Amino acid sequence: MKTMVSRLLHSQSSLPRLYTVALSRNGRLLSTGSDKVDEPFKVEEAETVKVTPPPAEKLLVLGGNGFVGSHICREALNRGWTVSSLSRSGRSSLHESWANSVFWHQGNLLSPDSLKNALNGVTSVINGTANINAIRAAAEQGVKRFVYISAADFGLANYLLQGYYEGKKAAETELMIRFPYGGVILKPGFIHGTRQVGSVKLPLGVIGAPLEMVLQHAKQLNQIPLVGPLFTPPVNVSSVAKVAVRAATDPVFPPGIVDVYGILRYSQQKSA
Repeated sequence: MKTMVSRLLHSQSSLPRLYTVALSRNGRLLSTGSDKVDEPFKVEEAETVKVTPPPAEKLLVLGGNGFVGSHICREALNRGWTVSSLSRSGRSSLHESWANSVFWHQGNLLSPDSLKNALNGVTSVINGTANINAIRAAAEQGVKRFVYISAADFGLANYLLQGYYEGKKAAETELMIRFPYGGVILKPGFIHGTRQVGSVKLPLGVIGAPLEMVLQHAKQLNQIPLVGPLFTPPVNVSSVAKVAVRAATDPVFPPGIVDVYGILRYSQQKSA
């Protein structure tokens, strides 16, 4: 019995060694807690180490020369991101200074080679085109976050564009499978703002802005059977772009679906 107690005491006395060992720079031991476990533990001042900064993160906008895509490109550039775009026509026709800062790729979203080249070095993707291939390619390339701009459910109106909405749903499902922790689906309704069509500017906000102001405060109308979804408030293209870029670049932005009311709410928050 005396021998057993002696062994137990010996094992207990060695426990502090496990918790008082630390390494200084160059791997030299500072303390082992050998016989002075009651003394305060002293740590040398840390030496500043020069670390090469990580490469700039890149945001890829699929369809960046379109109405929504161009606003997303501009928003991302304003936030200091490196931005590239992939579309069939390549460079945007907009003669604005920000367009010179975008890396424009001309290619086909259905082409694996086009996607692979455009995804090189990309950390986040924003896609406004219903294309499952882009989601799969991004996942295979190790992209961290993917934002898909889908469309609000307009109830009976969806039946008239059944194929369009079925494609959206399929892309949403694929995104949640491939990006369960970094996939965000934005579902705006009518997107308004000044839209450039050739040399003509269409002021869609003339109709959209007043409706947005009224309907965003009348959410209960959206619950009316059959026709309720038709009261979904429009949203400004700048709001969609702001939330899309935040969702793509903010690692704590929650994954999942963001409806039009969520877009309006997030767009009114101050950027981090």
